[in-house]
Amino acid sequence: MSEKEMETRNLTCIGCPMGCPVRVQIRGNEIIDISGNSCIRGEQYARSEVTSPTRTVTSSVAVTGGELARVSCKTSEAIPKDKIRECMNTIHSITVSAPVHIGDVLCPGICGTEADLIATKNVSLNCPCFSARIKKK
Repeated sequence: MSEKEMETRNLTCIGCPMGCPVRVQIRGNEIIDISGNSCIRGEQYARSEVTSPTRTVTSSVAVTGGELARVSCKTSEAIPKDKIRECMNTIHSITVSAPVHIGDVLCPGICGTEADLIATKNVSLNCPCFSARIKKK
């Protein structure tokens, strides 16, 4: 695309529940026009999505010694979209020990970002007494 050609990107805004169809016109690296949004959040979302897209990553991490084998987790803030694969590879390499509490930091500054990986569920220690009672039934 030459510097003078106009590119149009059609997005669905996720800034609010309206889900407006937003149209962004770009020439080179410059945003020329944003239309279709019903609120300011639509414009903010479109600018961010076109210039530096980010995502919040949700997944799960392996747990040893817990009542559950995995604990759900998410990044504390959105990370650059191009870091998602690296982030997922890191998440899959992590194992934590029970107990785990909601909000525990499982990996600070994941993949060199400002975001911490945090637990979103409680996982208690596995109680051998409880497990034995279940197995006897």
